[in-house]
Amino acid sequence: MPRFAANLSMLYPEHAFLDRFAAAARDGFQGVEFLFPYEFEASELAARLQSHGLQQVLFNAPPGDWNGGERGMACLPGREQEFRQGITRALQYADALQCPRVHVMAGLVPQGQERAELRPTYVANIRWAAREAARQGLKLLLEPINTRDIPRFFLNRQDHAHELLAEIDEPNVQVQMDLYHCQIVEGDVAMKIRQYLPTGRVGHFQIAGVPLRHEPDLGELNYDYLFTVIDEVSAECGWQGWVGCEYRPARGAQPGGTSEGLGWLRALQTSVA
Repeated sequence: MPRFAANLSMLYPEHAFLDRFAAAARDGFQGVEFLFPYEFEASELAARLQSHGLQQVLFNAPPGDWNGGERGMACLPGREQEFRQGITRALQYADALQCPRVHVMAGLVPQGQERAELRPTYVANIRWAAREAARQGLKLLLEPINTRDIPRFFLNRQDHAHELLAEIDEPNVQVQMDLYHCQIVEGDVAMKIRQYLPTGRVGHFQIAGVPLRHEPDLGELNYDYLFTVIDEVSAECGWQGWVGCEYRPARGAQPGGTSEGLGWLRALQTSVA
């Protein structure tokens, strides 16, 4: 069975953010991820992790003006200095939280421009960030995201991500393979796991039901089967990463909603007990 990490930006919305660590630990999670830590002191987050016996497995580098609609800066010419400052800040948090992975959002393709025009900026920025991260022994992750949820996002497909990895040519850059986004954009999810996981360039998975981004047992994807595929391929290639539960509980912020929706995880645990 894969190792599952609770995404605290989406799960447990019935609790204040800092109280979600305890909630995740009560439900048996040993790892957590979230979008952004920067509203809180790193020492406070580290204390929550330690007191609840949790491992921070992933968070995102600063994305620019998130509330203003920005979704990363890596592909944007003219924003290189701000991008570098954001990476420096992310690496400081990663050190404090003992987090081995940082996701770097690519950004939106500006109106009137084409992806090909932005590619040199993206490659140069990620290459610089990768070398900075390597000083701390950290991995940088690149995530293809569907354009239904984030229109004009620079990076959308698994094959595109792996082509960029080859061009960036830094060993600590990997793909964050979100199966929700993969199903929406291209499908054939099981075969893509079999294709890419053995390459050593997939650093992290994320899951959510398709199409509504609820629990993984709601929707069109057969996650029980996909988890079996991940287990089979991992046994063959030695992959030991995490699967982030980045979904919106169907019961929203109702008390106990997240925990009640974890029946899929409890059933999986029972089946392998």
